Amino acid sequence: MGIRGELFTTDVQLKNRTYFFNVKENRTGDVFLQIVETKSVEGSDYERRTIVIFEEDMRKFLRGFDSSLSFIEKARKNRQKEKAEKRNAVQADKSQSRNYQPEDSGNRHSGKKPAKPKAVKIITKKRDG
Repeated sequence: MGIRGELFTTDVQLKNRTYFFNVKENRTGDVFLQIVETKSVEGSDYERRTIVIFEEDMRKFLRGFDSSLSFIEKARKNRQKEKAEKRNAVQADKSQSRNYQPEDSGNRHSGKKPAKPKAVKIITKKRDG
């Protein structure tokens, strides 16, 4: 047996946090998982949090953990799908606005181009007088 009843240990290092997964055995022979999170805070200080899951509770713990992970993955996929749909809608709007041509006010929904205005020539006569 290792230091303080440690049977196995591994760690996961992230940006400013490290997680330690320690499998331990207490004096009465009970095996448990200890998860320790250390987080760097201002300067050289660290915050440390620990949770303990006993052997008989690990299956329930893992089912809860797995359910949470499944929810997170499903929610992430839904968010990606919604973002893609919004992006496609915006692109469609931009495409339609680039092809926009004003319609004739007399026939708004005909899809025909408006008639060009005709040139009008004004002729004035001089009055004798």
